[in-house]
Amino acid sequence: MSENETPNSLHGPQYDLRSLGFKAREVAVVTGAGSGIGKATAIMAAKSGLAVGLWDMNIAGAEETAAEILSFGGTALAIAVNVGDDAAVAKAWEATHALGPCRYLVNNAGPPSSSSAPFNDNLLLAVGSVHRVTTSWLALYAEQAASVVNIASVGGNFQGGGLTIQPFYGTAKGAIAAYTRHLATRYKGKPRANTVAPGFTITPRTIPYLESPAIKESVTRIPMGRAGLPEEIAAVVMFLLSPAASYVNGVLLPVDGGWILA
Repeated sequence: MSENETPNSLHGPQYDLRSLGFKAREVAVVTGAGSGIGKATAIMAAKSGLAVGLWDMNIAGAEETAAEILSFGGTALAIAVNVGDDAAVAKAWEATHALGPCRYLVNNAGPPSSSSAPFNDNLLLAVGSVHRVTTSWLALYAEQAASVVNIASVGGNFQGGGLTIQPFYGTAKGAIAAYTRHLATRYKGKPRANTVAPGFTITPRTIPYLESPAIKESVTRIPMGRAGLPEEIAAVVMFLLSPAASYVNGVLLPVDGGWILA
């Protein structure tokens, strides 16, 4: 698929990312690995030679991701976890340790933008879970921890999003970017911490909104002429996670086809 070609499926291009500097069987954890951007990231991580802990509330989705990884000879472990719960996260780390010390972390899990739960509850879950997973990771693997990438959004960082998403969403995504900058400076690059801010991306969560007039109009303003695909976000996540980005720390990188410029 060329850069501007309209995709004919819900999946983007796959690239060989083994040259990014990962070592075989190093361990990565991806939260929300059962679908969408998390699934695409986990699969790319496994294809890069990493052993991947697949964390998700939906264990069936995590197991599907694991089965796909195992089908090409990768290493993965599906783990059911609610990242909003301290005890559940602690148990998930115990299970993940079977793969070895975790060197890389991708915080992708969080409530959907359409969640109608109370504002404070959603905000606490979306931001608090990133803090919970990250600090517990560092408590266990401070010596091995190399890099964390947190998934935010263009909403709340480069756009308001008030017309199409719930109030908590942009607030939380802005807070995640700010928290990442805190990590980047507090730990002085050990680990490096960066944020990816996807634009509108086609995932199981967003497919129902593709027929919305507001979303349709918004997508027409993307200079590349289409929405993004999970693998296109995942490839950028993997670069920032990798040793190839060894001097990249504290960035907030939009991956949106130029949407925020339109």
